[in-house]
Amino acid sequence: MEIIEQDKRKCPTHLSTGECKTRLLPVKDALDILSGKWKLQIILSLTFGKKRFKQIQREIPGLTPKMLSKELKDLEMNELASRHVYDTSPVTVEYELTTYGKTLKPLIGELHKWGSKHRKRIIGRK
Repeated sequence: MEIIEQDKRKCPTHLSTGECKTRLLPVKDALDILSGKWKLQIILSLTFGKKRFKQIQREIPGLTPKMLSKELKDLEMNELASRHVYDTSPVTVEYELTTYGKTLKPLIGELHKWGSKHRKRIIGRK
């Protein structure tokens, strides 16, 4: 009896191309929202509580004010972070993760575990 090995680059035969694309769509959506050099670092910074703009910027080396502003707006638009303006002199603005944004904590924890193992694997090889 001959065993036919399926090409792993293609969609499994029990799924149509449309079903394959449908299964990949949530992952694509998540990557679109979280991709980039800064978003996850900003989210990680906010997991420790409310932060002012400058606090976030100081915690993430190389992050420019313009880029931080853009990324925070994206996080707000996707309901992952919220912006609070307080009527003080000068005006105080703080950012924090929303309840929805806090649902990313387990994902970030898993990324941390994987990244630690990967780092040991790659650095340990040298």
